Amino acid sequence: MRNKKLNKSIKITLLSVIAYLIMYIELPIPFFPEFLKIDISDIPALIGAFAFGPIEGVIIQLVKNILHGVFATKTAFVGELANFLVGAVIVITAGTIYKNNKSKKSAFMGLVVGSVVMAIAAGIFNYYLFLPLYQKVLNVPLQAFVGMASKVNPMVKDLWTFILWSIVPFNLIKGIFVSVVTLGIYKSVSPMLHKEGMENELVK
Repeated sequence: MRNKKLNKSIKITLLSVIAYLIMYIELPIPFFPEFLKIDISDIPALIGAFAFGPIEGVIIQLVKNILHGVFATKTAFVGELANFLVGAVIVITAGTIYKNNKSKKSAFMGLVVGSVVMAIAAGIFNYYLFLPLYQKVLNVPLQAFVGMASKVNPMVKDLWTFILWSIVPFNLIKGIFVSVVTLGIYKSVSPMLHKEGMENELVK
């Protein structure tokens, strides 16, 4: 039992480090301001959530953001807080749905629902928490975000339309992207994560 716990802890730590390292891979997408870039660091957390459970997925999200905050933050931990909370939403949602009915179909449904919930949560979090924190901690006026977004999307005219036409659709696209990649690679990496005799439903 002790060896199994140690083995699990090692795998969670490894996934956390991988997630931290690939946070540096950022993919810009058209029609969104340059500060909104897709990072793929949610993928190891989603893999961990499917393999071990949603709580373990959240731990991976937390550890990667602590590491990034300590070694590479440019936002006084505000960006890391945003990445953690928004990423935790998709991990908890997808991981919980899959845990309750372990199958490829439930994994797919979990990721779909998780992407939608994450996009909505990102809009709410940004409006009430993240953007005010950026303004308070980094002295970045809210209108600066609106201005940058309006340059690439004329539908953005104020803070509300910035949330509606930039934050929400961006996070929905990000959720879809990381979900597709997760489903594509989980079958390959799952046997390594289940070597201790855990059942591997997605490989079926």
